[in-house]
Amino acid sequence: MEPVTHLLTGACLSRAGFNRKTAYATAALVLAAEAPDIDMLWEVRGPVATLQHHRGITHTLVAAPFMALLVVAVFWLWHQWRGKPGKAGLAPRWGWLWLGAFVADLSHLLLDFTNNYGLRPFFPFDKHWYAWSIVSIFDPYIFAALLLALLIPALLKLTDQEIGDRRKRFRGRGWAWTALIFMLLYWAVRNGEHEHALALLRNNNDLPVPVSRVAAEPRMFDPFVWKGLLETSAAYRTAQVKTLDDQITIADAPVYKPAETPVLEAAKQSYLGRVYLDWAKWPLVEDMGEVAIPGEPAPPKGQDWHAVEFRDLRYTSTAAALGLNEGAGAGRQAPLSGWVYVDVTHGMQPEVEAMYMDGREQK
Repeated sequence: MEPVTHLLTGACLSRAGFNRKTAYATAALVLAAEAPDIDMLWEVRGPVATLQHHRGITHTLVAAPFMALLVVAVFWLWHQWRGKPGKAGLAPRWGWLWLGAFVADLSHLLLDFTNNYGLRPFFPFDKHWYAWSIVSIFDPYIFAALLLALLIPALLKLTDQEIGDRRKRFRGRGWAWTALIFMLLYWAVRNGEHEHALALLRNNNDLPVPVSRVAAEPRMFDPFVWKGLLETSAAYRTAQVKTLDDQITIADAPVYKPAETPVLEAAKQSYLGRVYLDWAKWPLVEDMGEVAIPGEPAPPKGQDWHAVEFRDLRYTSTAAALGLNEGAGAGRQAPLSGWVYVDVTHGMQPEVEAMYMDGREQK
């Protein structure tokens, strides 16, 4: 999930009861809930390095207790430096703080598992990517529930102060639990609709050739509309699936699997190609010919080069394929796409000239 949802989840977990057990609970759980994304520091090594290492070792069950321990160590050092508890009347209880940080870290893994980007929770023993694929990377309903669970008690507290009501109230815990339970129920609904969409795709008989694999990818706002993907021996097909109506609309134009060529093989063996194909679940690698990468400089004149595009069909537009938004996105790179320039000058063995991903060059 995007970072703010992780931070809000950590805050709600603290409000659910950990902030009554130990000092520093809210700050520690908020930090622990986002701590696995420290692997984004790989950005300094380039976009392909980021794809390779993001949601790697810091997003694993093996690392979770140690990530929590590091967070607790930060607050222990802070506590030693300050020489007093972070909250008046409540001393730090380091065991409780570690437990809370551990739960918050696990919440990060669970949230990331729910979307279709996925993670590798059993790395390094199992390098397979796992994704539940029931919500988008940003889900407005989860975001709103968590945010309201934190804002409403604060507003009620201000109201109490305005009217002079000094009685101690415990609204924060109830609202936090409400938001967390809402998340679980919402995931249950999404999971049910996801399974329904997959069943519709598996039982669909509109295609004249056998379908070997299907997937249903989430839409951000509507849990009853899914992006369908179908694979046949020669092509991929995209579809719009409406679970409320049991309706499937398959795009007329198939996405044919390109034949293997020396240019494609060279691109796939590049650093970008190896990393991308390890991550992508529905990869499409196409030789676009002498087409400049959108927004990037072309190779020097006089070279015979090909631009090879790497896409994951999970992140392409079904609406465009169905003709619902013709012209949208022209001249732009598809989300989470990669490009490789391959030099084939003078009939030489193809060589990788440059690699780009999401508008950045991998040096």
